[in-house]
Amino acid sequence: MNIASEMNSEEVLRVKLEVLRREHRDLDDAIHALAERGNPADQFTLRRLKKQKLTLKDRIAVIEDRLTPDIIA
Repeated sequence: MNIASEMNSEEVLRVKLEVLRREHRDLDDAIHALAERGNPADQFTLRRLKKQKLTLKDRIAVIEDRLTPDIIA
């Protein structure tokens, strides 16, 4: 049996959220390490990593919104 079928959708979203957050942190570490080297040839790579990081941030926000219950005040 598939693990995803045994978990409810909220649990699956929480696992995906944790994976995306970990990837986001890893990209942040890679960006800082690359920036510290200061090699001008790395600018293209830096730009690409920052774009990936922003994409991950957007995906994280979407999942967080799905997990946060709507509160009518």
